[in-house]
Amino acid sequence: MGVWLASASERRSKILEEMVKTLHVEALSDVDETPPNGDISHQVLSICRRKAEAVPDYHAHEIVVVADTMVADPDDTMLAMGKPDDKLRALSMLKRLSGRRHQVWSATGIQICGDWTFFVEYATVEVEDLSEDILKMLIDTDSWIGKAGGYDLAGEMGNYASIIEGEEITVLGFASSALRLIH
Repeated sequence: MGVWLASASERRSKILEEMVKTLHVEALSDVDETPPNGDISHQVLSICRRKAEAVPDYHAHEIVVVADTMVADPDDTMLAMGKPDDKLRALSMLKRLSGRRHQVWSATGIQICGDWTFFVEYATVEVEDLSEDILKMLIDTDSWIGKAGGYDLAGEMGNYASIIEGEEITVLGFASSALRLIH
């Protein structure tokens, strides 16, 4: 019973652990996370819905939570930056974000009593001009691993980025309005 977080995200897990008594964390396998055509809100929601479709019909949990987060390219808000797969790609992403604003989109699906409800929200983040030393430190800490846009706002990047519009929870991986259903 309790809440099943169908995600491998440690950050999402920590957030929900503070909210619910019984949390089961188990990522889904074989979910196609290829972004479809369309704007970022459509892309992030589509991937979140795919995750929901991968949840088996029969499980022992009162609530199931799925989520996805994307960082929009600061030059083209129709393109997602993705997650870097190595240090060079992470550095490239951080350089693109340095001294600029961008949007971070999170979609969250909540299944209660077999019915899914989906939420999509965004926040606007501004990153300071990052010096070579700061960039090197951000890369060397490996905080970019598994993170959309190559950074973790709750980690070291939080010292160099600020939210201009929206909520921190959106940047960290959930649509805030979704969490109100289970809080």
